[in-house]
Amino acid sequence: MTINTFHEAGFDIIALTDEQSGTQVEIVPAHGALLHAFKVRRQGELINLIDSYSSLEDLRENLHVSFKSVKLSPFACRMKDAAYEWQGSSYSIEKTIAPGNAIHGLLYDAKFTVAEQQASAREASVTLTYNFREEDTGYPFSYDCQATYTLLPGNELRVTTKVINRSQTSIPVMDGWHPYFSTGTPVDELVLTFASKEIVEFDAKLIPTGKVLPYTEFVKGKKLAGVELDNSFVLDFSQAQPLASLLDPVKNIQIDFFPGDHYPVLQVYIPPHRNSIAVENLSGAPNAFNNGIGLVTLAAGEDLTFDTRIKITV
Repeated sequence: MTINTFHEAGFDIIALTDEQSGTQVEIVPAHGALLHAFKVRRQGELINLIDSYSSLEDLRENLHVSFKSVKLSPFACRMKDAAYEWQGSSYSIEKTIAPGNAIHGLLYDAKFTVAEQQASAREASVTLTYNFREEDTGYPFSYDCQATYTLLPGNELRVTTKVINRSQTSIPVMDGWHPYFSTGTPVDELVLTFASKEIVEFDAKLIPTGKVLPYTEFVKGKKLAGVELDNSFVLDFSQAQPLASLLDPVKNIQIDFFPGDHYPVLQVYIPPHRNSIAVENLSGAPNAFNNGIGLVTLAAGEDLTFDTRIKITV
């Protein structure tokens, strides 16, 4: 395994490469610890299964629309009215995409720095860090966010996030990640499977009502033709891993997801163009700071690690 850096399309990229298989993972630290590519070899050709930005200009124009493959912290998805209460005080998030519209946290465009790189015969990894220090009046806390990408043999990528509370008080945390996947085949031809018996009920504005309803539609797999999704599902960890799979039966490509225990929620979103699909591991449901579904409380000085693995079969 090797690690190298290069500049392309306006991005400074770190590449983790399995020289034996040709598999390559590309990360852009300076823009939300963005996963830029996950390239695997199929029929002699290297194909990228991540729907990323074509250039820095593309990212600047569209980041606040798609938030593709960036780090979501210290909350993910929508927060109702960009406001919440914590330990008896009320807070309003400053960083919004429109007045009162807070989404996907505070680090999606943060400039992460490289804290560590390691390569061996068995794996290659890079750890990126961002030290958040009371940078938003709506989140007047300090914490470190450490995102580690590790390429393993067999087209497998492990993504871990360690959150360390640097405040003198407890802080609310919800962790997530926003990867978009594309095999080059339209989403309507793909089959999605995931182990869940419950769906988080949303209102008309896609804010959870606080209820969780029975739902088993994707337990045995379902073709996505005509299916609209921007929903959160509670994963069933009593089932065997992988807990989610995306199959392209046209090209015989399968993407399997192995979330750790601290990612109990699966968010799935199909954008209007239907050329890619976001399959997101989350520690809680949207608006967790208000509804408490999966909300994590980190005591002063405490840390917690969230992890997931993605394995590609071609």
